[in-house]
Amino acid sequence: MSGPGQRLVSETTLTGTGDTFTYVQNSRQVLILRNPTAGAISPVIDGDGADSVTRDGVGTIDISGGYAVDAIAAGAVRAIPLDTISAYLQGDIAITGGTGLVAILLNR
Repeated sequence: MSGPGQRLVSETTLTGTGDTFTYVQNSRQVLILRNPTAGAISPVIDGDGADSVTRDGVGTIDISGGYAVDAIAAGAVRAIPLDTISAYLQGDIAITGGTGLVAILLNR
């Protein structure tokens, strides 16, 4: 996304199976999820290598269930800067519970 001018954007409609993507750490990727359906959708982004993280003052946090995206209302769009949830994006990454969402992965 750096530099001047236009960019072609590829949209993928999520099906609930085989909805995967590749994350490149510290690359400033942004995942955009658009909900064209008639109801709210609450997807989960989960890397199969994400287990737990340790944070000072908090201790060990279990992240094996993935990153639960807040409900995306009908007609709404959510943008997720992937570097901010990188702990969840270890190993093979899948989006579950997102059937019907339109996904766009912006790479820098």
